[in-house]
Amino acid sequence: MEAWGAVIVAAGKGTRMGTIQSKQYLPLCGKPVLVHTLEKFEQIEEVAEVVLVVGEQDVGLCRSYVTDYKLTKVKAVVAGGAERQDSVYRGLQELDSRWVMIHDGVRPLVSREAVTRCCQAAYRHGAAVLAVPVKDTIKQVNDQGVITGTPDRQSLWSIQTPQAFQRAQIVDALERAAADGFLGTDDAMAVERIGVQVAVAHGEYTNIKITTPEDLPMAELWLSGQK
Repeated sequence: MEAWGAVIVAAGKGTRMGTIQSKQYLPLCGKPVLVHTLEKFEQIEEVAEVVLVVGEQDVGLCRSYVTDYKLTKVKAVVAGGAERQDSVYRGLQELDSRWVMIHDGVRPLVSREAVTRCCQAAYRHGAAVLAVPVKDTIKQVNDQGVITGTPDRQSLWSIQTPQAFQRAQIVDALERAAADGFLGTDDAMAVERIGVQVAVAHGEYTNIKITTPEDLPMAELWLSGQK
């Protein structure tokens, strides 16, 4: 693979964790969650440059992480914007790579193999996201709490990160989204809406997004097993 750039997004507050400290900075196996994520990308040979996007008040702290943990691929730590799309866009401005991936800072368990599958799918199709098939039956429910439908589970996938794109394409898509006032729930939605096909690459169920308190002990268990 050619050299890739990565935007690691960690600008959120994460109120569902129920802690004063943002979830990306909570300790996990002796290091902040975010550091584990950054170290994963530091170890992937094809990743040439990383930009970390965090809350404005956390820029100094995260720059100290870069120094203390010798994260040599992190070329910039920048403050995020009002929405995730704004944060991603700011991060992309700091990258030079033709191909880029965008990853949640609170997904420290992503494997090299999964990242490689995502990148290879992007090469073949132009853009790709990691995802896993939905295991549970999904119900559509109305405002009164009454079931209105049951989608076919075989067509449903739970989307993860990283998500991989050509940098010029995702930048253009985000600029158009901003101009149109469109706000997506993931990065791929911005390119989908301008007619770009996005492929799914098989992810892993262990690639969890640390969101609630019960996620931390599970992540610690899985992370210990990766070593």
